[in-house]
Amino acid sequence: LHLVVGMPPMVRVAGDIRPLEGLERMPKEVVESLVFSLLTEDQINSFKKDLRASISTMIGQVQMRVSAYYHLGRVEATLRLPTVGLVPLKELGLPRAVEELCRRSHGLVLVTGPTGHGKTTTLNAMLDQINSERRCKIVTIEDPIEFLHKPKKAIIVQQELGTDVRSFHAALVHTLRLDPDVICVGEMRDLETISTALEAAETGHLVIATLHTNNAPQTVDRIVNAFPPHDRGYIVAQLAGTLQGIVSQLLLPNVGHTRRVMACEVMIAHEAVRNMIRDDKTQSLPNVIMTSRDVGMVTMDASLKALAQNGQISVAVASIYAMNPASITRA
Repeated sequence: LHLVVGMPPMVRVAGDIRPLEGLERMPKEVVESLVFSLLTEDQINSFKKDLRASISTMIGQVQMRVSAYYHLGRVEATLRLPTVGLVPLKELGLPRAVEELCRRSHGLVLVTGPTGHGKTTTLNAMLDQINSERRCKIVTIEDPIEFLHKPKKAIIVQQELGTDVRSFHAALVHTLRLDPDVICVGEMRDLETISTALEAAETGHLVIATLHTNNAPQTVDRIVNAFPPHDRGYIVAQLAGTLQGIVSQLLLPNVGHTRRVMACEVMIAHEAVRNMIRDDKTQSLPNVIMTSRDVGMVTMDASLKALAQNGQISVAVASIYAMNPASITRA
């Protein structure tokens, strides 16, 4: 939901932004009043000082993410409304291999994709599965919290950036002292956070995190290249040893533009994948994924092609997002 001065409230539906019918254009006073009604007094003061705010708030029974900003000196905001309740992992249209990644006892599992393509929904569905199946302790570090989890079999501690913790890195270091089994990092933003997440995965924890990358090779390169050259040899070995899998996803408009459907790439870190990472041959990872369908792997291009062949998305949309557009129309 977009609250913009001079426009009616706008919503994104199936990827397209549309006005809410029957509502008037909003003057700046109305938008400011609406936005400030969602913030506490301390949050308003912080917003005026920092010129931005990203918080979560409860509206009735709905946990909402509010990102407020200034535009030409006027207050505006983008509100993300989650689906009502957690969506079970089996209902998201992800391959079964993703369920199996949740059952790993240790290592690093990454959920990647562009902003607004459902990473948070997938991440929380994975945590919900773990919460339902394992007697363990889960600690999350989020910015902000979008889904509130109730303990099932697990203890679950959710920490929000700016409210409970100062930074992802500092929180992650402290989390290692809380006797966790599973650690969720909402986003691996910087070198220190990536380094500590790898260390946690290496010392017997299951670490689940997100990155803004589009596919498995790009994700591996992003992690390795975050470090200075003299550290990369050690990091490559560490990543090859700890990585359990990468789930990369896109939400694309269906043929009628009435909803969005998921295209998904899954890479499981078996021995061939680990060797490719160690040998710095990430450009060959798509071939390994393509030839490893028997263990649940799938390339993004194969997923896009299947959606196009099933009539769920158009060939044109599939071709735009494919690494090899010719593969979409190839028999």
